Amino acid sequence: MKSPLRTLLSLAVLTGLAACSAPSNDTAAPAAPVAETAAAAAPAPKPIAIDMATIMTQPISFKATELNPDVAACTDLNLHTNAVWLAANPVPSDRSSWGSFEVLGERSLEVQHAIVKAAAASNASAGSIEQKVGDFFGSGMDEAAIEAAGINPLKPRLAQIDAITDTAGIADFLRASYARGQGQLFGFYANADLKNSEMVIGFTGQGGLSLPERSYYLEDRADFVSAREGLLKYAATLLQLAGADEASARSQADQILAFETRLAKASMDRVSLRDPASRYNPVSIAEADAITPNFPWGSFFDAVGVAQPTMFSLGMPDFFREFNAMLTEVPVAEWQTWLRFRTISNAAPYMGKAFDDANFELFGRTLRGQQEQQERWKRVLNAVNASMGEALGQLYVAVAFPPDSKAKMEQLVDNLRESLKERLNQLDWMGEDTKARALEKWASFTPKIGYPDKWREWDGLQVGRNSYVDNLEAAAAFNYRFMLDKIGKPVDKTEWGMSPQTVNAYYRASANEIVFPAAILQPPFFDPNADDGLNYGGIGAVIGHEMLHGYDDQGSKFDAVGNFANWWSDQDRERFNARTDKLVSQFNAYEALPGLNVNGALALGENIADLGGLTVAYAAMRRAQGEGFTDPNLEGLTQSQRFFLNWATVWRRGFTEEAMKLQITNGPHAPGLFRAIGAPSNMPAFHEAFNCQPGDRMRREGEQRVAIW
Repeated sequence: MKSPLRTLLSLAVLTGLAACSAPSNDTAAPAAPVAETAAAAAPAPKPIAIDMATIMTQPISFKATELNPDVAACTDLNLHTNAVWLAANPVPSDRSSWGSFEVLGERSLEVQHAIVKAAAASNASAGSIEQKVGDFFGSGMDEAAIEAAGINPLKPRLAQIDAITDTAGIADFLRASYARGQGQLFGFYANADLKNSEMVIGFTGQGGLSLPERSYYLEDRADFVSAREGLLKYAATLLQLAGADEASARSQADQILAFETRLAKASMDRVSLRDPASRYNPVSIAEADAITPNFPWGSFFDAVGVAQPTMFSLGMPDFFREFNAMLTEVPVAEWQTWLRFRTISNAAPYMGKAFDDANFELFGRTLRGQQEQQERWKRVLNAVNASMGEALGQLYVAVAFPPDSKAKMEQLVDNLRESLKERLNQLDWMGEDTKARALEKWASFTPKIGYPDKWREWDGLQVGRNSYVDNLEAAAAFNYRFMLDKIGKPVDKTEWGMSPQTVNAYYRASANEIVFPAAILQPPFFDPNADDGLNYGGIGAVIGHEMLHGYDDQGSKFDAVGNFANWWSDQDRERFNARTDKLVSQFNAYEALPGLNVNGALALGENIADLGGLTVAYAAMRRAQGEGFTDPNLEGLTQSQRFFLNWATVWRRGFTEEAMKLQITNGPHAPGLFRAIGAPSNMPAFHEAFNCQPGDRMRREGEQRVAIW
């Protein structure tokens, strides 16, 4: 389900670990940390007392008793490790996938639920984080008020759309929408300049599609056809709920699909979007105006309150040429139809039941195979996280993040760093000059663990109990203003791109940083009391994964200070590409569903990071244990076996058929069942650990074996 009221962050420099919460390939929503100047800062929040013993969902942990004796590890590590659990834990009806990430996400939501309920009942002082988070949640839970409001919160915006009479009016409305943080047709966001990572500039990107990406409009795969039919039904339903008669609503739905199909034809595909060069197109305002003469950019910057820059990045110029043409070629009435639909659709999940149900039917049931909505408190919490994620995170870490976890993580990161350095030094396919630059980049890695050192302030955001939609719109405007105010200023490197309660991790190329939010530092990823095999096969491999994003096919295009710059010799890049091409072929051969294979090119960055990260993590474990280490053979398993078995446990995940198709198409991550087997099958350490023999499916060798970092 798409959440509209969110700010934007460039995907060019943010690469997440897991598909469940990683950013999309066009734009992503940050927690937008860093303090904002205010006349009078709100008091620091007081810890809310939560009894963690009342949190029902427990993390998944590796258990030897759950291993599948019918499938050997050398045949399929995923089925050997995960088949028993997956058979006993099918995807719940209110989910489209279920596994290690989702279970931890459920636990995080339960902790957050206890926090926001306590905050809502606390009579916290006005302006405090507790008051704002509590009132935001309370307004979302007031279903009676939401039903009574109906479509009234949107009427001023719909009236503005009705008043449009010409192309200039369309452009005026679009500019005003972006100023409110509700831009719909393209992305406009602040990010580090790819050529000068110390400074923030404005970026644009393609957008305007209701369905996940362009192929849903342009190809005739059965699920794409169903998605288009679902969009037609959804659009007609929303327009009828807003007052249109049935015949008119159906006709307008056809116009909406045609409008978005035209945008889709001008949009880049997911694989092309992975290349930072495709999203970086520095231009002056005059040069941008030559591409979109019907949409002058000086007026846009004035409208959104940003000083007209000497340069910004107009990414995907072909998309903007088509947008420019559509401003005059598409009748004003059809523009009004699309704008009206998108305005209602963006708010639908937060309105009355009829609107919410229609939104779920398309984005939940049709696209993901989810059979029923999650409980309301979970959906409201998701909205709070999208709007005030770091504020809620500040309350979360006070009750759910043990200080000793951070110290243990710092030690693991240090061990992984040293192992990565050793492997870089030992590469036999990379020339000395390129290797020196790779080591320079290694030396500048910055780890962030748990939560920000400096919390963002929320002074100026007005939140009350009266209107859920008003709170969402206020937060959208506040967050967008906060982000746009960074343009033209130095990058604040203390800021985070995920909230602490997010079960994920990421690498940011423009800062050469690796970030591990508090919520992921739990089993099966991390347990301060677990043995090395489990921790290095879990969070150790995650740490390695994020580090190796700095050296994947796209991250390797950024240098030690985060600039988009070539530091490779041509010969070394050719050798690297030859190795990564083999990884593309390996994953292209994995069949997710009959006739539907993984897109190895789309998932390449993640697969490079998996293979390199797992390799470095294994070396780090052996390095930490030392030559005199005595293996305790816990549960009858060696440390090497436990390492790989926990790696597979991390990727324990079941999907609905629809969600699997979406995952393959949308990427950028291969499904977990292939991530569990892909990297280990290339590693001699895995073959040795389980005594895999030539011919075993999990033993790739010779020309089939992929070795990169």
